[in-house]
Amino acid sequence: MARAAVVAAAAALLVVVCAAAQAPSSPRLPSNYHVINPGRFGKRDQQLSCTDSNGNKAVCMAKCDKRCPNQCIVMCPGCKTFCMCDFYPGVSCGDPRFTGGDGNNFYFHGKKDHDFCIVSDADLHINAHFIGKRNPTMSRDFTWIQALGIRFADHRLYMGALKTAKWNSDDDRLELAFDGAPVDVPAELGARWESAAVPGLTVTRTAATNAVRVQLAGVLDIMANVVPITEQDSRIHNYGVTEEDSLAHLDLGFKFYDLSDDVHGVLGQTYRSDYVNKLSVSASMPVMGGAPSYVVSDIFSADCAVARFGRRAGISMVTGTAN
Repeated sequence: MARAAVVAAAAALLVVVCAAAQAPSSPRLPSNYHVINPGRFGKRDQQLSCTDSNGNKAVCMAKCDKRCPNQCIVMCPGCKTFCMCDFYPGVSCGDPRFTGGDGNNFYFHGKKDHDFCIVSDADLHINAHFIGKRNPTMSRDFTWIQALGIRFADHRLYMGALKTAKWNSDDDRLELAFDGAPVDVPAELGARWESAAVPGLTVTRTAATNAVRVQLAGVLDIMANVVPITEQDSRIHNYGVTEEDSLAHLDLGFKFYDLSDDVHGVLGQTYRSDYVNKLSVSASMPVMGGAPSYVVSDIFSADCAVARFGRRAGISMVTGTAN
């Protein structure tokens, strides 16, 4: 497909996702929207069959692009595929790679077994818990986001990937809790949980296991998928996956609808009108530094140096320089 057609199709998909998120009367995913997730035992190169109920197009097989072999979005019929990082602002994939509100990609490595504030605003605060492996030949950890702690008003929402030895995609390894109580969503595509305490807070399964969409009307829209580190990835990058731990983690996509211009955090600051990107965007791996400014004491704490949660007065920008 020509590049222009791919861009146009991606833009169309983005409009569909935005419309679904903003229209309270139509919160479910489009019927032709599918997700290819890692194979049953964490293998790549999974395929999905697309059929046209109207009989206008032949059956086709969709396969994820080599840039995102573990997971992608498929539009049926037609078998158009997209990496989440291509069209979903705020995406975090793999060794935490974010797409900022300014449209630029960057890495934030953090530190294994630590928590960092990725978004902090007066009415919304999101922390991420990092897991990792140490490569003795490197000065840093390989890291991945294992869980999110989300605070709004007096509420707390948790989503995380359970530690998993041998990966099997038939097993649901996603843990959800709201205000300390488990969130149980039936293991079937399209199953939905709606909060009785908070109107507009929903969790919808985008696959029978390990994939959900969390929406808080007018505030946020998060796509979360539990994925392992595949044996192939581990072999290529020397991640050190063992039979005891597949390093299950979250691939995430974020949309925000009501951030203030005082927002901060690893990702949040990139949505400010006064944000100046000091990273080397031409580098193959631009890295955001300044980790001490974003560290928090636990998954729900709002005590990072750049915290805004619960505050109304503006705080001067604190930005990390590129590593």
